[in-house]
Amino acid sequence: MKTDNLTSSFLALRDKLHRSALGFLKNDEDAKDAMQDTFLNLWRNGGAESEPEARNKLFAVLRNVCIDRLRKPKTLSLDESYNKILEVRPDSYEDMEIFESLVTSGLTDTQRLIYHYAVNDGMEYEEIAQTLNMGVEAVRMNMSRARKRMRENLKHLDK
Repeated sequence: MKTDNLTSSFLALRDKLHRSALGFLKNDEDAKDAMQDTFLNLWRNGGAESEPEARNKLFAVLRNVCIDRLRKPKTLSLDESYNKILEVRPDSYEDMEIFESLVTSGLTDTQRLIYHYAVNDGMEYEEIAQTLNMGVEAVRMNMSRARKRMRENLKHLDK
């Protein structure tokens, strides 16, 4: 039977699977959840024909489940997210200017100007395009590139 091979292999390898998941996730509860998800995924999809196949599938699926969990963004409770927002809020106007200059570093002059017009002055892309004698698509493209660069800068600031 397919599930008998899977079940017996899972029970025999339970400790090794747990250590493997713990190596990825660094949290005992998350590791146990990943093991359970692994078993259920394989059980739903037909199990394994033999013990060696079951062993290989268990470790391969466990690895993929752990990687998926690591890639998935962490969710915060409402209280935690509210506290995070309060922590990020700068104390003064000067702090905000320093933060903005750090985030916008690496932007071209055109991208910085478009960002300033769009964010600080609240101008629409059409207005910015007329002001800078550019096409609307060029403004959108520059703003998109500016946002991408700013996201990269924020990632580097978090580290």
